[in-house]
Amino acid sequence: MLAVFDRSVAKSPEGLRSPAAEDGGGGGVRPLLEHFAAAHEGAVTIHLGSSAGALAFSDEKQNPFLPRLFTVMNDIFCLFQGHIENIALLKQQYGLGKTANEAIIVIEAYRTLRDRGPFPASQDADGSVPFFWGTDSEDHLVLSDDVEIVKKGCGKSYAPFPKGCFFTTSGGLQSFEHPLNEVKAMPRVDSEGQICGATYKVDVEAKKETGMPRVGSSANWSSQY
Repeated sequence: MLAVFDRSVAKSPEGLRSPAAEDGGGGGVRPLLEHFAAAHEGAVTIHLGSSAGALAFSDEKQNPFLPRLFTVMNDIFCLFQGHIENIALLKQQYGLGKTANEAIIVIEAYRTLRDRGPFPASQDADGSVPFFWGTDSEDHLVLSDDVEIVKKGCGKSYAPFPKGCFFTTSGGLQSFEHPLNEVKAMPRVDSEGQICGATYKVDVEAKKETGMPRVGSSANWSSQY
């Protein structure tokens, strides 16, 4: 799977661009989509407006135990790969039917976080599915489970996506477990000793406003952190 967003939609976080980044390369929406399509047979691509970005998806060679799913619901687009262990409990929690898959559950969880619902965020993020992000020479934010796609488009300005985190246009990078704490960049050094993107750690001392609208009483899950 691949997602490419213009900076007007999703601005790359501080530290992700490497000081050693070179101009040019394989960045840009069209070259990245073409490279993904060439590497993944039967890929489906979706353009988001005239310049907002694009999504690409393929079910080629997928692991049956970690399926890839693509779902659109209520104008929310979800690309999902992995497995949710407590799926029955979450279906009950979100009032979903028996046929709801993992992608639909993720959409409902996102809507709950977006609207500041009363349920706590998941604290069981083990990062078992590889996922990467980076920023290309045109300042697009690039995300994919294919590290070679990200490296081709972003060069040294890429890194594994931080475990237990999510990224929004309004709030940037946030921790599921500690959504009100700052997430700070730490330089990531590759095997050649060069700075290659950044890793991100939750700052337990620094609090921030999430930017998400408050719904109902302030005595919801966010007050626990």
